[in-house]
Amino acid sequence: MVNAKPIDDGAKVQPDNYYPRVKLETSMGDIVVELDRRRAPITVNNFLRYAANGLYNNTIFHRTVPGFVVQGGGYSPELDEKVTYDPIFNESGSGLTNDLHTIAMARQNNPHSATRQFFFNINDNDSLNPGRNWGYSVFGMIVEGSEIVDKMAEVETEYKVALGEHNAPKEMIILKKMTVLPPL
Repeated sequence: MVNAKPIDDGAKVQPDNYYPRVKLETSMGDIVVELDRRRAPITVNNFLRYAANGLYNNTIFHRTVPGFVVQGGGYSPELDEKVTYDPIFNESGSGLTNDLHTIAMARQNNPHSATRQFFFNINDNDSLNPGRNWGYSVFGMIVEGSEIVDKMAEVETEYKVALGEHNAPKEMIILKKMTVLPPL
């Protein structure tokens, strides 16, 4: 349920919790991620603002690539692009790496263009880590439901013109609801 008063800053969501947890209820099963606010505070606070305001509810995972990533959070089931907040600073140099079952922010070619789309790494994706160029900012890891994400990566895909995406699931994978869990 969206809060009566929208949260304008994710830093206000459990401000004293360095490792907030978020539950993703999907059409394929539930996933729980633990976020790392200590090492990626800008990215975590951005993600929590979308989550706490219910803005990830009823979105889809629009890209699944076996052995690579499962990406979502940016489109409705009708394939409409969702509204975004301003882009955030890329924290790919935080020391967190794009390892199996981590969560990271998707972005455009501009390294500081991440808004709301995120992805799960389905492999150790060293090519997404920073080096000579900016990488993709990791901000947490799956603590429950990694097998669900692995199954998502294996679904049959097709080209979807509306998305311009070659790896779109044939049968939609819906992110029904995202909930910020109470602190442990």
